[in-house]
Amino acid sequence: MFRRKGMQYERLAEIWLEDSGLRRLSRNFTCRLGELDLVMLDGATLVIVEVRYRASSAFGTPEDTITRAKQQRVVRAAEFFLQRYPWHARRDCRFDVVAITGDADKPVVRWIKGAFSA
Repeated sequence: MFRRKGMQYERLAEIWLEDSGLRRLSRNFTCRLGELDLVMLDGATLVIVEVRYRASSAFGTPEDTITRAKQQRVVRAAEFFLQRYPWHARRDCRFDVVAITGDADKPVVRWIKGAFSA
């Protein structure tokens, strides 16, 4: 159930970002070092997107759940992605977060560009 809900909100984030002009390269890129929710292009910039959802911000925002350890896993997975697809390694790279709260009928989406760095 949790995985299905996570995929639902990742798809919502993907559509939201595409509507904002980004283009998807990969969804749920998985390697032995971790997973990248979305890999997108914002113009010529490679954007690694971590999607986080919480029904409510009563006990913290979705982005509060991205610990330093989680950031490091995302960075390592991004490095692996760039090794697998070296033609993207020449691009500028940015780590964004899409934080979603509320329910599926009325989600509140916040796009945090450059949320953390490598």
